[in-house]
Amino acid sequence: MDIANLLNKFAKLRIVVIGDIMLDHYIMGDATRISPEAPVPVVSVARDTYVPGGAANVANNFAGLGVPTTLIGSYTNDPESVLLNDVLTQRGIQLSPIGQKDGATTILKTRVVVQRQQLCRIDREAKPAAYGLDHLLSSPQFLELISDADAILFSDYAKGVINDSLLNAVRTHVAGLPRQPLLIVDPKPKRHLDLHGMSLMTPNRAEALQMAGFDSSPDADFDDEAVSSIIFKKYNPEKLVITLGAEGMLLGENGKIIGRIATEAREVFDVSGAGDTVISVLTAGLAAGESLEDAARLANKAAGIVVSHLGTAPITAEELLNA
Repeated sequence: MDIANLLNKFAKLRIVVIGDIMLDHYIMGDATRISPEAPVPVVSVARDTYVPGGAANVANNFAGLGVPTTLIGSYTNDPESVLLNDVLTQRGIQLSPIGQKDGATTILKTRVVVQRQQLCRIDREAKPAAYGLDHLLSSPQFLELISDADAILFSDYAKGVINDSLLNAVRTHVAGLPRQPLLIVDPKPKRHLDLHGMSLMTPNRAEALQMAGFDSSPDADFDDEAVSSIIFKKYNPEKLVITLGAEGMLLGENGKIIGRIATEAREVFDVSGAGDTVISVLTAGLAAGESLEDAARLANKAAGIVVSHLGTAPITAEELLNA
C-alpha cells in the first residue's frame, strides 16, 4: 500500500461526523501528601490540557490524516464550547454552528492524572434528551452538508445525539442522491437503535456479542461465524469490522467472514480513543477506494500507534508514514 498516495486521496475527501461531541480536560500533576481535611491525596497541578473528545476526537483523527471534516453535534453557548471550538479550530476541524441549542450543556470530562495514573474523572453534562438534533432534520443546511459528503460517520457515545429519527432522516435523504455517501456507525447495542443498511459497522467484542444476543462478559466464548452471521442477518451491513483488542480484528463483507488480522500494538500505555482511530482510518480508507482488508490493516496499524500514547491522542499522517 502506497501510504503517501493514499494520504493525497484523503485530502480530497469530504467527511461529516455526527455524534456526541465532548471536551476532554486533563489535569496533570503530582501528589506527595494526604489532605488534612479528608483521607485523599492533594494534587499539585502542573498543567491543564484540553483536547477533543467523543465524536470530536473522531473528527480529530480525520484531521490528523489531513481529511477535510465537518463535525455536527449538540452544544450550548458556554465557556466549555468556546474552549472546544478553539481546540477544534487549531486542528482544522469545522464545528458546525447548526448544532448549538439551549440546554445542551457542552459535555466536559475532566481527568485528574498523577504520575501517569488517572486518579479520578469528573463529568459535566445534561440529560440525553437535551442533545437530540431532531430540529435539524429538515434543515437545508444540514441536508446540504450530508449531500456533499463522501462518508457520514455516526459517532454514538449514548449521550443523545444519535437516535432513530436522525438515522432514518439521513438514510432516507441519501437514498435519493445520485452519488450516495458511505454510512458508518460505531454501535451502542444497549440503545436498541435501528441500524439496518449501514455501509460499515464497527462494534467491539462485547458490543458484537450483545448485538448477536450472546453472553458479553469478558470470559465469554466468541464464535466468529455465529456472531457475524447473526449481525449480518439482523442489521444487514455491507461491511463488518469487529475489534477484538489484543486478538486483533474480525472482518466480514456481504454476509461472509473474510478472516481475522492480528493486532499491531506493541506497547500499550492507554487505550483511550483507540476505537475512534480505528473507525476514522477505516472510513477514510474505504471512502478513498481501498478494499476492506487494506483499510482494516491500515486502521490496525494506526491503533497500534495511538495506544502507545498517554491519554486521548489522534493518529497523524506523519506517524503512519514513519510506521
